[in-house]
Amino acid sequence: MTKRDQDKTTTLANAIRELVHDGDRVAMGLCLESLIPFAAGHELIRQNKKDLSLIGPISDILFDELIGAGCVKAVISAWVGNVGAGMGYNFRGAIEKGIPQPLLLQEHSNFTITLALKAAALGVTFLPTKTGAGGDIIKNQEAFRSVTCPFTSEQLTAVKAVVPDVTILHVQRADTFGNAHMWGNLGVTVEAAYAADRVILTCEEIVDREIIAADPNRTLVPGILVDAVVHEPLGAHPSPVQGFWKRDDEYFLRYHEHSRSRDGFLAWLKEWVTDLPSREAYRTKLGEQMVNDLRITEKRLPIDEVNYGST
Repeated sequence: MTKRDQDKTTTLANAIRELVHDGDRVAMGLCLESLIPFAAGHELIRQNKKDLSLIGPISDILFDELIGAGCVKAVISAWVGNVGAGMGYNFRGAIEKGIPQPLLLQEHSNFTITLALKAAALGVTFLPTKTGAGGDIIKNQEAFRSVTCPFTSEQLTAVKAVVPDVTILHVQRADTFGNAHMWGNLGVTVEAAYAADRVILTCEEIVDREIIAADPNRTLVPGILVDAVVHEPLGAHPSPVQGFWKRDDEYFLRYHEHSRSRDGFLAWLKEWVTDLPSREAYRTKLGEQMVNDLRITEKRLPIDEVNYGST
């Protein structure tokens, strides 16, 4: 049996325990503001993973939570903060004061982190670009070098490949083999999936293989890349999932207030992560009314069927 044909369904706790190790480079939050795998991030915290290097363009508050929980030694990113309220206080505390521990930062733009993951996905050591010229991001950073184009002699910036040990994605639906459909803003999801040594999927729905095969253009992550599939509805809360869940803006604002102080953050972490043994307990704490308020029930922009033919 090949990796493609294996049933990869498991629990989130098992997936994180078996596939994420202390010191790993972990790509998460790759769709900018949507489909952020918060459930997986909270499980990393519950399992007390250490010395992780987080990779992602804009992770909203997920990276800030992991930094505050003491799981992170480095961030490779374009921005860390709270999209709804601005400041990521744990990120700031780690950079400025080493609280809860010092943090290494490899700064990128959204475009250069894309090139870094794309290079890894292609199996090359760098990709050239004209972006960044004249800016501060590329100055004095190991991730960037000046190179001469072999065809035109033009000076370009080489963006070093970033290879994640693990990429963790939340998707709308997948089959048990890991073939996954995604839609909406995809960010750098596909690049990160192809770049990583291991891939964990959490998903809103597990569907029959025939449903995935019936819409092949939407199968952006093929099962041959995937190591674990976890059925985790609402696994991206408080971020939105197109077609399933709205963004929970109030949650981001409450986090902003709680995380202003170290004691406030630790109390929030206890209430919303470490005291909750599973995502099911998290959904129960949110409450049925809130879950129903966030659920997208109205179908907008119905799409006509596509005839893919019989072969």
